[in-house]
Amino acid sequence: MCVSGFARFSFPALIVVWIALQGGWAHTQDVQPVNSGANPYRTIRNWGMVPEGRPWGAANGVDIDLDGTSVWVSDRCGDRTCVGTMVDPIQKFDESGKRLTAFGGGMFVWPHGLHVDQEGNVWVADSRRPNAAELEMFPGEKDKGSVVVKFSPEGKVLMTLGQFGVAGDPPDALTDPTDVVTAPNGDIYVAESHTNVEDPNLIGRISVFDKTGKFIKSIGKMGTGPGEFRTPHAIVFDSQGRLIVADRHNHRIQILDTDGNFLGEYREFSRVSGLTIDEDDNIYAADSESDARRHPGWRKGIRIGNLKDGKVTIFIPGHETDSPAGAMGEGIALDANGNLYTAEATVRGVSKYVKE
Repeated sequence: MCVSGFARFSFPALIVVWIALQGGWAHTQDVQPVNSGANPYRTIRNWGMVPEGRPWGAANGVDIDLDGTSVWVSDRCGDRTCVGTMVDPIQKFDESGKRLTAFGGGMFVWPHGLHVDQEGNVWVADSRRPNAAELEMFPGEKDKGSVVVKFSPEGKVLMTLGQFGVAGDPPDALTDPTDVVTAPNGDIYVAESHTNVEDPNLIGRISVFDKTGKFIKSIGKMGTGPGEFRTPHAIVFDSQGRLIVADRHNHRIQILDTDGNFLGEYREFSRVSGLTIDEDDNIYAADSESDARRHPGWRKGIRIGNLKDGKVTIFIPGHETDSPAGAMGEGIALDANGNLYTAEATVRGVSKYVKE
């Protein structure tokens, strides 16, 4: 496992000794770009049938229903934002792509991460508040955004974390949450934030609530060190109950315990926007942003490997588009048949990758 993050901090010699005593995490600091590998998947763009007259919007959240094959998706109401519209952003499709249900119209600004919990409830993070231009056009939308909402599968609101339209610290508020996941014991983990990484007041943390929504603690802070974040963009739990974090602007995946203690990191998966994981701890990492400016030498795509060693064994390249760098979805999900789905923020809609 890569510990290049450790090597950049003070007293590196002591760190190396500590690592050796712990029996692992040793890796060189330099990680060569991983832009190739086996690809046993067939790509289907524009998967999922939305009603006539309702175009796909920028999508980020995607997860699989408890039935193992139905797909939940959150898009931005047929556009780049949900401000000023009553279009339902949360949609469920069967395995053929037929839409089964939709809800959430009028509630969101910028739907982001989506999570289906162990009881089939659907959690959605709203990752920003209306901006000045949107409020000038739609002043009535000021009390929206920067929350996490828990829905029943039928669309009933069961819980809200944070305060609509307010950015702040828990328990009273959240700051532009990017993703949400429930732990094996039912605790709720919320990743924050999606603000500009050059902002001197940038938040980088994961806030933890119990299953009733009572605030427990926040872990991590903004930074580049172990257990620190710059845009924790996606979070999942592995088979051991460890928290796996796509620390996107730091170009790494971090492994933490449930208290936020740093256990290790991998940089071989590049600039990760979306994560999913299977029961064997194979990780599927969607890189939607790598290009010559943001991560030189790396390509957009899906990198697949295992948490045991972090070695990327499969690479699905990004879509061919008019952009020289191509495109790849942000959110990613894995169904019971081994097929992958990505929610497309730039080219919109959903892509499916059929395992062959």
